[in-house]
Amino acid sequence: MTDEQMADTAPAGRPLDAIDRAILRYLQEDGRASIRSVAERVHVSRANAYARINRLIEDGVIRGFTARVDHERAGHGASAYITLKIVQNSWRTVREKLLALPGVAHIALVSGDFDVLMLVHTPDNRSLRELVLTRIQAVPEVLSSRTLLVFEETDQVLS
Repeated sequence: MTDEQMADTAPAGRPLDAIDRAILRYLQEDGRASIRSVAERVHVSRANAYARINRLIEDGVIRGFTARVDHERAGHGASAYITLKIVQNSWRTVREKLLALPGVAHIALVSGDFDVLMLVHTPDNRSLRELVLTRIQAVPEVLSSRTLLVFEETDQVLS
């Protein structure tokens, strides 16, 4: 069974208390924070902070630690949300094809007027145009697409 299949069938983790939520907020702000600084920030012992972080990881609440990237400074000045209508029951096939495309940051199967919502980052509008009109629309299971340009982004930390 793959990690994704296990995540789909894994039971919900234990309920989070105020300290767990405070730890998550702090780690979202600074994923490189030491156990000591986490413990000081949320007013628990280092052993307690360590145990809680390990439990959050084991329960799948924390899926990993990453860097938050300023896409414009990283050479990706154009960002867009792209909505797709796809052939019924083709999600797994489409997902794999979309994940192979350059600049794809996030893909979600959603309900409503469209089936898939994607976030992409490209160097410029010309590259974005190429991605949408040539690459995405060439996927046979994609029936239609809409592109929504992102003018400004703000990350939200868990409250």
